[in-house]
Amino acid sequence: MVASAVERAAILSAADFAVTQPWDGRTGARVVIGTDHLGRVDADAFAEAVRAPGVALAALQHANGEVGTRQPVEAVHDAASRAGVPLLVDVGASAGHVELSDAWDILAADPGDWGGMPGVAVLATRARVRRAPDWPEDPDRWSPGGVSVPAALAAAVALETARSSRAADDAHRRALVERIRRRVAAEVPDVEVVGDATDRLPHVVTFSCLYVDGEALVTELDRLGFAVGSGSACTSSTLEPSHVLAAMGVLTHGNVRLCLPPEVTSDGVDRFLDVLPGTVRRVRDALGAGGL
Repeated sequence: MVASAVERAAILSAADFAVTQPWDGRTGARVVIGTDHLGRVDADAFAEAVRAPGVALAALQHANGEVGTRQPVEAVHDAASRAGVPLLVDVGASAGHVELSDAWDILAADPGDWGGMPGVAVLATRARVRRAPDWPEDPDRWSPGGVSVPAALAAAVALETARSSRAADDAHRRALVERIRRRVAAEVPDVEVVGDATDRLPHVVTFSCLYVDGEALVTELDRLGFAVGSGSACTSSTLEPSHVLAAMGVLTHGNVRLCLPPEVTSDGVDRFLDVLPGTVRRVRDALGAGGL
């Protein structure tokens, strides 16, 4: 299996499980494709990898939910199709926020990312893609435990709602992200704003502050009324350094991740930006790193 180094931890863990299974009497391997400092994979390297003998599946996210950078999905899908390898595209961070292309063979999505309720996930498979559920054991092999019809309906309605206002939400949030990127870089010393500045999701922005513990910074911002994240979007609860930032070769500690909801206001963003420099300074002072 071929996957990028910045996929969700769930995708990478599933790949590690799959390649250890003796599908044809032997185990396989996960081939990892690295990224540049913006978090974007090398489409040529990915294409070369999927052409290798024995590749059964490739996985590439539509865009990174941690830094916002969009991936060259169309070019990778074209190469995978020529090689006869199905491409799994994770659109969890993108669906409902940006237009999706038809460049996929298997599509994975989480309705919670576009405002749906918990309890349901989405997996779409193109015709002629071979598939077989393997685990866990359940009488319903395709939907272990059954499907919550109310949750599925709520997910569909939430997606329709998100799509109906997507153009206005895109312009609104993209302008606010531009403001955040500009002011953070200008007003916070020793900070690195990461991810592509233009070819990105409209609502995600991440920056890392030197000499600052990410969780301490998140706690202090929470005390001030701002809900932000730190570390990887899918592994922050483990307090481990972000595997996404590590793969990009950028600063991994003192990380703050913002995902702006459609209803975010300009005033709210300005209040956050007004308190951020002083918050970072206080956390650095508390850690004995002030003035470094």
